[in-house]
Amino acid sequence: MPKFSYLARKSDGTKDSGVIQANSKEEAISLLQKKGLLITSLLQYEAATKSIAKPSSSGKLKTKSFKYNRVKFADLVILARQLSMLLGAGVSLLKSLEVITKQVESRKLYDVLTDVAKNMEAGQTFKDSLIKHKDVFSELWIFLVETGEASGNLPVVLDHLAKYLEDRQSFRQKIISALMYPFVLFIVAIAALMFFVIKIVPTFSSILTSINVELPLPTRILINLSNTLRKRWLFGIAILILLFFLFKKLMKNEKVKLLVEKLQLRLPVFGHFFSFMNVESFATTMSILIESGVPIIYALDICERSQPSNIMREIIHDVKVNVRDGRSLAGPLEKSGFFAPMVIQLIIIGEEIGELSEMFKRIAKFYQEYLANFVARLASLFEPIMIVFMGILIGGMVISIFLPIFNMATATAK
Repeated sequence: MPKFSYLARKSDGTKDSGVIQANSKEEAISLLQKKGLLITSLLQYEAATKSIAKPSSSGKLKTKSFKYNRVKFADLVILARQLSMLLGAGVSLLKSLEVITKQVESRKLYDVLTDVAKNMEAGQTFKDSLIKHKDVFSELWIFLVETGEASGNLPVVLDHLAKYLEDRQSFRQKIISALMYPFVLFIVAIAALMFFVIKIVPTFSSILTSINVELPLPTRILINLSNTLRKRWLFGIAILILLFFLFKKLMKNEKVKLLVEKLQLRLPVFGHFFSFMNVESFATTMSILIESGVPIIYALDICERSQPSNIMREIIHDVKVNVRDGRSLAGPLEKSGFFAPMVIQLIIIGEEIGELSEMFKRIAKFYQEYLANFVARLASLFEPIMIVFMGILIGGMVISIFLPIFNMATATAK
């Protein structure tokens, strides 16, 4: 009867390893699962010490081609879903990683998963292996994996994570799709303006210079702008790049970032948009954490660390302190003044009936739909606004060009 070498974790999270006899790999998995073990590696005993990567018939290692280097958000969505499906089907964690690694299109993700598998073969947990790659896996990823390993429900927790990431990707795509048309329209408008200033204005400028007519102030400003853009366009691009990197550097300063966030929240119309984005992010993260069985204190802690907004991190920290002291979740949230009465009422009901995760999910869905509709309405208004703006701008330029001719015609008529 074949032998299989396995690495696994018990329900209390402690490691277990050994050799088991079974007629097939599927039977070995079934026997280990009946013992309450979460399998992380299962190899035939004779091949347990061999490397997964094998040379081709020519004696050289097969090379894998990649489409890109960085790790996209979509890559992590697919990874979570594939892991959930494979583990749910009884495939060991190491074998699942091996299968997924062969299919990834990102070079960096391939290297990361290969390193994760290597560390797990050396006896480390999945969570400890992921911690070494925090630039790829967020705090949420790591904490949920730790929860799944400790409870023995890693496939279920990864399924929750996959659904969460799929919802986030769907929400992102709705926003991007709504903004795509206004963005293209804006680029075309800028290109048309640049063509007018750089190509059309110099032609009229030479004509006006040849007839030796005094130029009004608007015409001189337009001609000077055209000359500057034509002769110093490289300098202008360099200034824009410098300002971009300067802004990025300033945004790394926590005080500057906090000031910018406060200014965003005070903007007319858009202030509510930024506020609702923060609430949606908080509700979505809390729903997945609580649904995965994470205690409320730890859920608030991981939510605090995963929030991009400094304002939200400060609010969540105060809420966490209050909840740790025995107060309800709704009270400190209401006291912050950042959350709408509807949100507070839903959380109060969720606490009373023990359905907090479901209430957070409803809050997140409400704000996702609101934000998507807001962006869609804004996009529909952008076209007429841009047309009016372009009409005024180009009309002003045309008037500036022909103004000297009008003045000269008027003077001649007199």
